Amino acid sequence: DGSFQPSVDVTQRLGSNLLGSVTVNTDFAETEVDTRRTNLTRFPLFFPEKRTFFLEGSDIFAFGLGLGDSLLPYYSRRVGLVSGTEVPILVGGKVNGRVSGTNLGAQVVRTRSVEGVAPDATMAVFRVKQNVLAESSVGLIATAGDPRGRTGSWLFGADATYQTSRMKGDKNFALGLWGIAMGRDTLGSDAGAYGVTLDYPNDLWDTVAKYSRVGKDFDPSMGFVARPGVHSYSFRTEYKPRPKAWNIRQMFFEFETSLVTDLDRQWESYRVFTAPVNWRFESGDRVEFNWNPTGEHLSAPFEVSPGVVIPPGSYHWTRYRLEAGTASKRRLSGQVTWWLGGFYEGTLHQLVWTSTWTPAPIVTLDLTGEYDVGRLDAGDFTNTLAGARVRLNISPDLTLSSYLQYDTLSRSFG
Repeated sequence: DGSFQPSVDVTQRLGSNLLGSVTVNTDFAETEVDTRRTNLTRFPLFFPEKRTFFLEGSDIFAFGLGLGDSLLPYYSRRVGLVSGTEVPILVGGKVNGRVSGTNLGAQVVRTRSVEGVAPDATMAVFRVKQNVLAESSVGLIATAGDPRGRTGSWLFGADATYQTSRMKGDKNFALGLWGIAMGRDTLGSDAGAYGVTLDYPNDLWDTVAKYSRVGKDFDPSMGFVARPGVHSYSFRTEYKPRPKAWNIRQMFFEFETSLVTDLDRQWESYRVFTAPVNWRFESGDRVEFNWNPTGEHLSAPFEVSPGVVIPPGSYHWTRYRLEAGTASKRRLSGQVTWWLGGFYEGTLHQLVWTSTWTPAPIVTLDLTGEYDVGRLDAGDFTNTLAGARVRLNISPDLTLSSYLQYDTLSRSFG
């Protein structure tokens, strides 16, 4: 008894900077698993795409200056994955690249049905961005279809970025505007989002200010949003002198603040992040100290860990971070981070480490881990994550890699 399920992937160059791809019965067996993470927030974590078919030309679909991972009109992990369960891709096609001063990206994918998870569905995304002036651009993005089979799903967005590297002669400056509208049957009417970003990214001073509004019904079928129904404000500035003393290559004096309110302008959370010490030495080693006042207003109970439920209310606390790292050029390199201080109505200590050992040119061993200890009025919790990666670089054409990880929350080894 057996079955035959061939998988085919074909890529064809359609021009000097334009590629076409077709996939049938797509096999993602070579894709590395996600790195497990502990989530001590009320909001979903963002996991990066790792599947080759979606990674190729993914920069074409990037949208909005400085939007980051908090909101994406198109998030490729919505295709072929529903609630962490793989949904097989029957067939897909993609065209992406650049033609003269225009960036183009189009993708259509048909998925199979999985009983109890999702019906069969067809999803499409289209992105175009036109270069204007010397360094600026305007663009559009559109999606159609829903991985869960919900009907009437669509999204349309527009973004514009003014950018120059000649402000005051040789300084960088950028202004970005973006807006998104979407709809779906049975979805509410407040399903839009928009924002603006001012950016001054330069070697001595790096400053950025952002504002966005996300409607309470904003829920893109093929996108990602961490917090709907909010106004979000943030400001960050960084002074980065090169003192040419004490063997210091560069100093980074950082200040960042953010405020999130609901649509009635009532505060939901705030955060202040400062780095009075962040030094990188000529050797490549670095040390850092941070001070981080934080606040959260809970309108509903929050289960921070199984069995540990924080009641509604307003909470204010201060956290500190100590961090030290060695240069990656060393045979044994790594970084250790210690977060300590308050957390809601108690305390939280977090120890995070990463290390890389290269005993021989063809062998690399990476070790990572996190140890969390929370002591709250609502209860205590302890979480541990550990991971190990072994890479054998046998030749320029052959690499063998194995990644092992364990966490105490799921009590599973993979």
